[in-house]
Amino acid sequence: MSDALLAAYDAVLFDLDGTVYHGTRVIPGAPETVRAAREHGTPVRFVTNNASKAPAEVVDHLTGLGMPADAGEVHTSAQAGVQLLKERLEAGAEVLVVGTESLAAEVTGAGLKAVRENARSVQAVVQGHSPDNTWAALAEACLAIRAGALWVACNVDATLPSERGLLPGNGSMVAALRTATDVEPLVAGKPEPLLFETAARSAGAEKPLVVGDRLDTDIAGAVAAGIDSLVVLSGVATPEQLIKASPAERGTYLAKDLTAMTSPADDLRIGPRPGWTVTVENGTLTAKGDGDDLDLLRALCHVAWETGVTELGEDAKARLA
Repeated sequence: MSDALLAAYDAVLFDLDGTVYHGTRVIPGAPETVRAAREHGTPVRFVTNNASKAPAEVVDHLTGLGMPADAGEVHTSAQAGVQLLKERLEAGAEVLVVGTESLAAEVTGAGLKAVRENARSVQAVVQGHSPDNTWAALAEACLAIRAGALWVACNVDATLPSERGLLPGNGSMVAALRTATDVEPLVAGKPEPLLFETAARSAGAEKPLVVGDRLDTDIAGAVAAGIDSLVVLSGVATPEQLIKASPAERGTYLAKDLTAMTSPADDLRIGPRPGWTVTVENGTLTAKGDGDDLDLLRALCHVAWETGVTELGEDAKARLA
């Protein structure tokens, strides 16, 4: 265990949707991996862009999936969104809530007044994912934002992983309001670094590791916070996205899923890999050799990121297919 990835860091910051579970279905091996981190003495934090559930509800969900946790280990974009509101508004200010009752409760708990209808006294709008968000709720928010209210989006994830596949996320609803108002929201969740910084600080960590499945939120947030990250292929990220990732969305390590955290760190690092030689020929990435397909992807990402060449040769395409 001394050379395992989790042993190289003083806290692990897990994303949830697509990393630990898909909706009501746990990702195989997740409970065992979280348990291994705890047994090693490594603090665990669960950092989610989903603003629809209160920390206690997330704890219940995790516990039901075999991963007991406590509310202090959960950091949500709803909490981050309300933190931004509290920093910018006077106590008792009216905030129009577009989201779940748990988001409204966070607003109230911060000493602000949660409302559901627009009025001249509304000073801010906070928007988080809820399966019950309606056109009427967006219309109220549209009027408030157009009137000059501060607009905080808990997150801008375009999609939400589920056991059935990808569903519209809060970012899709944010896009509708952005189009209707021509205003950009203040974003609280990933890829902004606030959530990861808060989670790391709560764990007393100086060298945490982020584990996530989305390049544009989990990994970009880790990069923004200056934290190493493990990209897992159990959720949204695809090999093509990884190869074409911009510098702001490039992870440190790559694995099929979070169970790899008990594997040696050097085996997971994105870079040159034994058994594979990747070169640029005629403007394409050409791979020669034999070995693990994930090692091939790690090597392809390394050369693509070094050279800017992202087009795959036929041999590499066939192997990754």
